[in-house]
Amino acid sequence: MCERVQDSSNAAHYAAQTEISEMKSTLTLIRHAEAVDRIEAEDDFQRGLSDFGRETCALLSEQLIELGIQFDAALVSPAWRTQETYRCLLGALGSPKLIDPMALYHASTEMLERAALEALPVAPRIVIIGHNPGIGGFAHKLASLTQSGTRLPRGYPPASTTIFELNGEGLDQPTLVKALPNQD
Repeated sequence: MCERVQDSSNAAHYAAQTEISEMKSTLTLIRHAEAVDRIEAEDDFQRGLSDFGRETCALLSEQLIELGIQFDAALVSPAWRTQETYRCLLGALGSPKLIDPMALYHASTEMLERAALEALPVAPRIVIIGHNPGIGGFAHKLASLTQSGTRLPRGYPPASTTIFELNGEGLDQPTLVKALPNQD
C-alpha cells in the first residue's frame, strides 16, 4: 500500500494549498509506524514495519498530502522501522534533505530538541521521525506550551503525528496546528 502513495505525483503534494504550507517554521514529529515484534528480527535496530504499520503509514501519507505540507529537512533515526516509515511517507514529504545520525536512535526528548534547534536555522520546515519515549515526550512537551487544549494520545502510539508552527527563534512558543490521528 505504501508504494501506491510513494508513486503519486508531487503535483498533488504541491497543489494542496493550506495555511500549513504558508508557515515560516514548522516542526512535525512522527513516531514510526507499527514495527514487527522483536522476535521477528535479529535485533531491535533491524525491526521493520509490520503489514499493519505499512497500511497505517500509507494512510498517514495521504493525510499529509492533503495538508500540502512541505519539508526542508527530515531528521530520521537510522533504525529500519523509522527509515521504512520515512520511505513510505516520502511521496508526501516532498524532497527534504535526509539527516539520519545514529544519535537519533532512541534519542531522548532533550536530544531531539537539540537536533531540531540545530537544524532550524538552515531548514525551517523539519520533520523528525523517531522512537518513544523521546519523540512522544517531545510532542507532549511542545503541546503543553500551546494554548490549544488539544490532547495528544497517551503514550504517543505508532504513527502518531503532531505538527507545530514555531513562533520566535526557539521552541518555547509553539502553536499546535494538527495532531494525527485527530484527537479533537
